[in-house]
Amino acid sequence: MAILAPTSVSKDPLSLRTSSNSSSSDLQRISLNPPRIFGSKLKSGKIEQTQLRLLTASNNCSDLTAKASRKPLGLTEELKNNKLESVVETDDGSCLFEDMKRRFLSFKKHKYMENLEHYQNLAKGQAPKFMVISCADSRVCPSTILGFQPGEAFIVRNIANLVPSFESGPSETNAALEFSVNALEVENILVVGHSCCGGIRALMSMDDEVEKSSFIQNWVVVGRDARLWTKAAASKLSFDQQCKHCEKESINRSLLNLLTYPWIEEKVKNGVLSVHGGYYDFVDCTFEKWTLDYKEDNLKEKHGRISVKNHLFWS
Repeated sequence: MAILAPTSVSKDPLSLRTSSNSSSSDLQRISLNPPRIFGSKLKSGKIEQTQLRLLTASNNCSDLTAKASRKPLGLTEELKNNKLESVVETDDGSCLFEDMKRRFLSFKKHKYMENLEHYQNLAKGQAPKFMVISCADSRVCPSTILGFQPGEAFIVRNIANLVPSFESGPSETNAALEFSVNALEVENILVVGHSCCGGIRALMSMDDEVEKSSFIQNWVVVGRDARLWTKAAASKLSFDQQCKHCEKESINRSLLNLLTYPWIEEKVKNGVLSVHGGYYDFVDCTFEKWTLDYKEDNLKEKHGRISVKNHLFWS
């Protein structure tokens, strides 16, 4: 993230003024108005573009640190050949983006260009078979773990891979569900949980009363039923073991919550949509997968418990 040096604020909201230490010969005003930054002026019958240049980091991170230590950070101004060049310097992140650039160019060369027809078809539309709800945890990327390629899975990620009930109201998760099920007509919904989940640990640690100022608590409370089931079934286990139990229980609660959406339950009941749970243990790199065995009467008899089928364990 670029860090801008302190500046005085103009009455014009679209402008910045330089420090008062600048000499009178320096340019005293930098306009943030696009026509001025990227504008043009007529000079000797030619249009000369005002350039905005971003100083890129050296490939050597130590070089970047050395540069950063020699001159202050911020937005500097240089007048060269009657052109304003605004240089944004930063002491962190540049090497990361250089690496990201290399990875992107490698993807373009070895994936995109070698499968150009496939990607051109994707540009016209998508028809994924899967809708995946996964945790936002950086260690749990569904495309990496399960090998989804572009166009194969519509993915939404949130804290603790929770699915709120239909009655809970709008959220980014049920918006993604509505689009994937009704517009894309996916054939499978897969909820993927994982080991050592911080969101589930927050759920198991919270008091009965939700702290109103905590966004995390107000979200993970969606899994309150999973917490109650865990406390009842695993009360004699250690806290860590209870959390692991709840990680899987919350997946099943999310599968049940999926059925509170009328348009999901109807498709599941008619056999055109299947609902699955998955659990990724990254401690020993194993994966469990199971499918909800939908039987309306059976679900009612079990009072919120679910029946599963096709329970698989990959190790």
